[in-house]
Amino acid sequence: MYIEPLPQMPKLYGYSIIKRWPKSVTLTIGMFEKKWKFHRDLPPTTVFAFGTCPDTATFPGPTIEALQGVPLLVTWQNHLPQSHILPWDPTIPVANPKHGGVPAVVHLHGGVHEPQSDGSPLAWFTASYRETGPKWTQPTYTYPNVQHPGNLWYHDHTLGLTRANLLAGLIGAYVIRNPHVETPFGLPSGDAFDRHLILADRSFATDGSLYMNNTGDDPSIHPQWQPEYFGEAITVNGKAWPFLAVQRRKYRFRIINASNARYFKLALSNGLMFYIVGSDSSYLPRPVASPTILVSPAETFDVVIDFSKSTTSTAELTNSAPYPYPNGTATGQLNGKVMRFVISADTPTDDSRIPASLVNYPAANEGEATVRRYITMYEYQSSTGNPTHLYINGKRFEDPVTETPRPGSTEVWEVINLTGDNHPLHLHLATFQAVRVTELVDLTTFSNCMTANNDAAKCNVTGHAVGKLLPVPEYEKTWKNVVKIEPGYVTTVVVKFRLIDTNAPYPFDATAEPGYVYHCHVWQECQQSKKITDLSLQKFCSSALNEEILDHEDNAMIRPMTLVS
Repeated sequence: MYIEPLPQMPKLYGYSIIKRWPKSVTLTIGMFEKKWKFHRDLPPTTVFAFGTCPDTATFPGPTIEALQGVPLLVTWQNHLPQSHILPWDPTIPVANPKHGGVPAVVHLHGGVHEPQSDGSPLAWFTASYRETGPKWTQPTYTYPNVQHPGNLWYHDHTLGLTRANLLAGLIGAYVIRNPHVETPFGLPSGDAFDRHLILADRSFATDGSLYMNNTGDDPSIHPQWQPEYFGEAITVNGKAWPFLAVQRRKYRFRIINASNARYFKLALSNGLMFYIVGSDSSYLPRPVASPTILVSPAETFDVVIDFSKSTTSTAELTNSAPYPYPNGTATGQLNGKVMRFVISADTPTDDSRIPASLVNYPAANEGEATVRRYITMYEYQSSTGNPTHLYINGKRFEDPVTETPRPGSTEVWEVINLTGDNHPLHLHLATFQAVRVTELVDLTTFSNCMTANNDAAKCNVTGHAVGKLLPVPEYEKTWKNVVKIEPGYVTTVVVKFRLIDTNAPYPFDATAEPGYVYHCHVWQECQQSKKITDLSLQKFCSSALNEEILDHEDNAMIRPMTLVS
């Protein structure tokens, strides 16, 4: 560990400056197969990587830097090979081109943009657009960058292949800046002191290849399917357990958890505090000091660390989150370590600061809501106790749309988690905020009723949601695009379908096809057991195994969402 320096991802500017004014540009970014060195002592690893050409493609991909209010056009190109480098299971709902090739489609996570540029799971395409999915729209996506400044990231979103394509390397950071808003904060700036930390757990075979168990959980039904992926090596910016030499001054780190299923509970071994200034794509009202941060998959935190306060010459960034979270296996000597900071003895001049206040967006107000929805997460098991699939509201991805918000509206979503794990909920387009987390009492009775009726009101959710309240962490009290959903609790979420900072409507037609989706950001697929007793489940899994599977998502917690006028 800690023998190679932390890489700095290449940067692509999403604008040009002409006569001192920023102008829109079009970037062409491809997806390539290439070799990548994760560690000095590992042979080169074959990965999929984003870049402008094969030579410059990286894992993670280049950081795209955009300006608020300056639209960016990106032509996404697929140069991936005929076959995938990782195992994938054709017996689950998956994009499966008739003529081969690795399908891909890119989603800008946290972006506010038209549906045609959202990267629908059904909008996949293969190399040279030889084949396209049923919702494919166009090769060039438009990102208007109309939202407030903050941190986003981009990644593959292909039906049934998201987990494999992300594991292979199709991830990258995206930043929207507004100097007029952000410069007065005085936060650490410049490439040396404002850094991304993109966390991703991986395992490797002895030949350096990415290791993904290719024996299914129930191989007689699904030859290669596994419910969750947890790697033993923690990579940061594409290096396993790197180090970063830092000065005794303040640094800003934009931390993105790009893992498939692993949560990180981060801490510094020398007791330094994190000063959290932002969560996902939004600033906090004021910095929050905390010795730890819990980061779910797909979640982002924007932090400042002041190394001038260190009493040691090194500091480890550690992880103590069980996997699966919160009741799984404790971390060990490998996955409990993230990276090391090597702190110089000199104390340089540091003009940056941790400001007293940041951005006061409008508060999350349940009273503004015109609609209250109950969103329930279910986990189904076979008679052997193995998970079979996870649904939202008991429905598949391809079932008719039931969430139809209006542009400009505010809604309250009461998200009920009847599974045993914490789930990171992600809504495309919208921003949202958890305001209350309430324990469900007599959970078994309520779960049995919900399994039979799938009706929260009929099952008296208000009578069961009377247990203890969990506080929403101070560093999550802003408008987010990922909210953690605690098992056995109801999380009350205020959702806004308009711009947060200006209260303006979306400057595009959000009601157009192919619409949007919302989902849990832990990638899991369907498993079937021969001993399933649920007749509806038997019927679903039988059809999933025997039909041409092109019109389904990974049979995970994902549902379509269509905005209506």
